[in-house]
Amino acid sequence: MPDDDSPAEPAGTPTDTDLLIIGAGPTGLYAAYYAGFRGLRVTVVDSLPELGGQITAMYPEKAILDVAGFPNVKGRDLVDGLVAQASTARPDYLLDRTAATLRHHGDAVTIGMDDGSEVTAGAVIITAGIGKFSPRPLPAGDGWLGRGLEFFVPSFQPYAGKDVVIVGGGDSAFDWALHLEPVASSVTLVHRRNAFRAHQRTVEEVRGSSVEIITRAQVTALRGESTLSEVEITVDGEEPETRPAQALVAALGFVADLGPLQEWGIEVQKRHVVVDSSMRTSLERVFAAGDVTEYPGKVRLIAVGFGEAATAVNNAAVAIDPSAHVFPGHSSDQ
Repeated sequence: MPDDDSPAEPAGTPTDTDLLIIGAGPTGLYAAYYAGFRGLRVTVVDSLPELGGQITAMYPEKAILDVAGFPNVKGRDLVDGLVAQASTARPDYLLDRTAATLRHHGDAVTIGMDDGSEVTAGAVIITAGIGKFSPRPLPAGDGWLGRGLEFFVPSFQPYAGKDVVIVGGGDSAFDWALHLEPVASSVTLVHRRNAFRAHQRTVEEVRGSSVEIITRAQVTALRGESTLSEVEITVDGEEPETRPAQALVAALGFVADLGPLQEWGIEVQKRHVVVDSSMRTSLERVFAAGDVTEYPGKVRLIAVGFGEAATAVNNAAVAIDPSAHVFPGHSSDQ
């Protein structure tokens, strides 16, 4: 509930909430907290059934190293802290629902959900990561999902004592190789190029571990009875080699998909939502923050998303109540 000095609703425009946040990942959770700091009623919607977005769904056990104040924090612990912080705003959570439609009327925006319900708000902030994920296909991988082939590593324990092959050359592939190395019997990383897209520090750590790195190669066959028991790896210009593998992690990246947001008439560039320095989108009363945004010099880090969330909330507060100030002062001043 808002405090007595919270921004008033525009006259004649009934709303369910002052601010609707689309996306309950780290950026959305921090935006919820900051909206409470601004005295706004806040509602958060997410298509996933749990809070935490990609962290909860994909890498809750992964160590996150680039959040200010935390030299090393597990994904699930970061989410727990953000949820506790957001709870001070007493947000309403609408989980397992997708924001499907948008319409403006008066001084409000109404978002229709895929279950037929609607939420009317004074402003909207999109913090939905990079949208709905579609995993890129793995050669020879059809039919093996759940039988040894996985796209995510939400827990390390199922890989204990196994021969694990990881396919990919990005941050996820190297992070998972580093975390699984002390747990698995063996870890092999296969990439089709010599160059990697992962952070150089992580690459060097993996090179210094027992992980075997095979480049200019692909996994060309998966074999086993009911579950995976071996894979075929083919290096360019060489004969295929078969080796034992009870687990294959396909860290091949994802195709960004904004889903229904693309039908709203919002300006999109490179499958991301274009914003200005105030985190405003091309739609009135609609802001965005986090991985979903695009602007010159954009850096996609969780830490950057937190700052964008505060900027978006402060500017949304003025859109909701024109008499409000963009900068409300520091939290330590309260």
